[in-house]
Amino acid sequence: MIRPLILCLALSLPFAAPARAVDSGALFENELERLSEILGALHYLRPLCGVNEGPKWRNEMRALLDAEAQAPDRRTKLMASFNRGYNGFQQTYRSCTDAADLAIRRYLDEGTKISREITARYTN
Repeated sequence: MIRPLILCLALSLPFAAPARAVDSGALFENELERLSEILGALHYLRPLCGVNEGPKWRNEMRALLDAEAQAPDRRTKLMASFNRGYNGFQQTYRSCTDAADLAIRRYLDEGTKISREITARYTN
């Protein structure tokens, strides 16, 4: 079950559903991977833009892994998504810019949306 604390997350690129039908298990995996990527991006961007949250986003990722990634393959995929989100911005931004600040706001919004959808769709 996704922790309620993860509901306060998000990213800028909208989660795009495939044109063809996807089973709920594949959709769930895609959503978890996207959420992991968002957490990685926020872990890099928030401190870059002067927000002192310590390891908040890494801790959120750890909580997500503990809750949803008992299988080694799943854990590896989610960690790779987190690292992709972090590294993508690390390679692009060395200082906080208007674009980085916009990305943060969009990621927070998207992460919140994904978290709510996951919670509504997959919890009893």
